[in-house]
Amino acid sequence: MVGYAFGSMAVRVGPLALALLVGFGCREHRPDRAPDRPPERAPIVLSPPSEALASVELQGVPFVRQKPDFCGEACVEMAARRLGQTYDQDVVFAASGVDPALGRGAYTRELTQAVSRLGFDPGQVWWTTDAAEPTAGLDAAFAAVHADLVRGVPSILCMHYDESPGTTEHFRLVVGYDRERDEIIYQEPAKDDGASRRMSRARLYELWPLKYQADSWALVKIALAPGKLVTPAPESGFSRASYAQHVMQLRARLAARGHQHLNVRIEEPFVVLGNDPPDVLERRSETVRWAVKHLEKDFFDARPNRILDVFLFGDDRSYEQGVLTLTGSAPTTPYGFYSSRLDGLFMNIATGGGTLVHEIVHPYVEADFEDAPAWLNEGLGSLFEQSAERNGHIVGLTNWRLTGLKRAIRKRALPTFKELAAMNDDVFYADDRGDNYAQSRYLFYYMQEQGLLVPFYEAFRANRAKDRTGYTTLVSTLKEEDMAAFQSRWEAWVMTLRYP
Repeated sequence: MVGYAFGSMAVRVGPLALALLVGFGCREHRPDRAPDRPPERAPIVLSPPSEALASVELQGVPFVRQKPDFCGEACVEMAARRLGQTYDQDVVFAASGVDPALGRGAYTRELTQAVSRLGFDPGQVWWTTDAAEPTAGLDAAFAAVHADLVRGVPSILCMHYDESPGTTEHFRLVVGYDRERDEIIYQEPAKDDGASRRMSRARLYELWPLKYQADSWALVKIALAPGKLVTPAPESGFSRASYAQHVMQLRARLAARGHQHLNVRIEEPFVVLGNDPPDVLERRSETVRWAVKHLEKDFFDARPNRILDVFLFGDDRSYEQGVLTLTGSAPTTPYGFYSSRLDGLFMNIATGGGTLVHEIVHPYVEADFEDAPAWLNEGLGSLFEQSAERNGHIVGLTNWRLTGLKRAIRKRALPTFKELAAMNDDVFYADDRGDNYAQSRYLFYYMQEQGLLVPFYEAFRANRAKDRTGYTTLVSTLKEEDMAAFQSRWEAWVMTLRYP
């Protein structure tokens, strides 16, 4: 469905970073430190296991395969399920407080926050060891991991995924230790066969240190000691995790098409992207928020059934280039359009916010009113392309379509309302003058001013199976016995309207 009208976080992803982002990579990432260096083969002298390091393995820890970048969240889910909790990694992500627009999983501080909010005691999370002589510090931190295992508590460790250059950081859940083989037993959320894997303590000591400083290395250990565990209330609509996963996939698609530098915001149920600076995108996103709030309040019971993207291009050139690269075709309108097939709205926002509100109507009609006829869909969209708030409700105002409608009335070129309602999509959209849009719009504008538009929409939606065109519902709502006489009065009323 297409209608025409007049009217935060920067995504910068290189090929390697993108591969890590959507693979395992849950990084510790302390923003106040320089980026981590690949783990060198530091001369770590492994001491024999102390007498205190007896073999231990926690039983009943289910394995959970992580969603992209949700390795920490999956670790928490595994520990929680062992204790009888039923929530999943999406709930853990929500508890972390991460902005879904960032398109990533939780980092250490955020994951620790989630753990605490869910009722676990994470204990001492940050440990350090002397980079020149790291063994003592590693032994001390590992002794704490082992002590927790002995008391029945698994720990999440943040470590490098492997020894390769440029490797990402990754969360793994330690559930046991085998003294005879000097190996940890852990759950590897990044692999389908990741249950009860083993790693030598020597290899752990190579991968565990996060080398942000030359003289002191960081060690991350998040204990999952149960306190008063809670199960958060379910989220309504699309979950925060769903938006984060959507943004991850979107980043990959954008990077493949050369759009790494779009900024991102979440405006439920949409993901809003733009090539303007974040503060400008925020202002533009307010239009989305306002339209969604008021359209849902007055008209639509159902939201779109999938997350949709709203691309806001700040000028003619970026709009034309953006649409071409993202869809494979040049835009057929200079203003904007909604594509159900492409799950997106594509806007030249420089032409104003009217197009945006118009196009937001279409995915709502698609979700709320099955197989709605074009005259209803475009009539509502066109009505709100010039809109305002009145007593807390969205209302359409007169707009530029009035000129063409008056011209058609003078020429007696308008179809009857029965003929308008009976038009299929091909016939409705074949009118290149836009008279069908204008007639539908100003019929709804009249009904709005009479307090009849919302009752008509609700009645037509309820009667759709019996009244395919909506004409019978229209007549009933208007309470008119002579529709020809009504149309004459309506046309005379239209001629009294003014714009601007």
